[in-house]
Amino acid sequence: MVVTDGTHFSKATQFDLRTYLATRQEQVEAALDRSLPVVYPEQIYEAMRYSLLAGGKRLRPILCLATCELAGGTISMALPTACALEMIHTMSLIHDDLPAMDNDDYRRGKLTNHKVFNEAVAILAGDGLLAFAFEHIAVETKDVAPDRLVKVIARLGRAVGAAGLVGGQVVDLHCEGVCDVKKETLDFIHAHKTAALLEASVVSGAILAGASEADLQRLTRYSQAIGLAFQIVDDVLDITSTQEELGKSVGKDLRAQKVTYPSFWGIDESKRQAQQLVEQAKSEVTVFGDRALPLMAIADFITARTN
Repeated sequence: MVVTDGTHFSKATQFDLRTYLATRQEQVEAALDRSLPVVYPEQIYEAMRYSLLAGGKRLRPILCLATCELAGGTISMALPTACALEMIHTMSLIHDDLPAMDNDDYRRGKLTNHKVFNEAVAILAGDGLLAFAFEHIAVETKDVAPDRLVKVIARLGRAVGAAGLVGGQVVDLHCEGVCDVKKETLDFIHAHKTAALLEASVVSGAILAGASEADLQRLTRYSQAIGLAFQIVDDVLDITSTQEELGKSVGKDLRAQKVTYPSFWGIDESKRQAQQLVEQAKSEVTVFGDRALPLMAIADFITARTN
């Protein structure tokens, strides 16, 4: 995939997103594999590794690496945080798939964690990944000032807790089967359940590199826009895609009687709204010039993806 944007960059400027994602994904996969060896008691580590190493786009860690580089940092100083973000994301997927939540059988084309192990082990695997994520940042991060590290840990804690992912999930569960859910409530759910961790991914990389407050604000607005666009596209794909394409169950929102963006706008308007958010996100980072090419290309990728 080659992304060009004649509005903000010279037409001679090209960015090969496919190669960029493949390179970064390989770095993240190797780091994740190294981070979590199997020791006694083997079952819990095997369960944690089963979901952590099950593939996926690795979008959150890649965004973290991208913004660290954008702000003048290095891959090595951001890699532990990037891995931790994927650990936290994986925890959320394991717990989201449980019978008490979305009750899914498949994730990333494989049986969900509780189907392979059992519900108790799946819950503990998620708990283990969440706790280990923070340990991994604290122990493995090198060449970063302690105050920056503390800020990143606080960001991630907020993103995953009741002020973020957990809070969004609670409201989401409360709204299942409720017909008169307002759009403001839907926005709240996804700003917390989906966008909060994406925001932490984008901003944490820049914090590690010592970005200015003005740049952090720009990146925050970028991340909030792509986070909401990501969820809108997810809602559309749940209707229009197949299980083979998505690697997980489709039509689950309809079966759970969840209110989604297509239920408010329809599919075509939902796609238009997502594209508008992507353009808004890109406009926030044009000030960074060519350093923002990865972020701009990833924003475009969000609406172009099929899984």
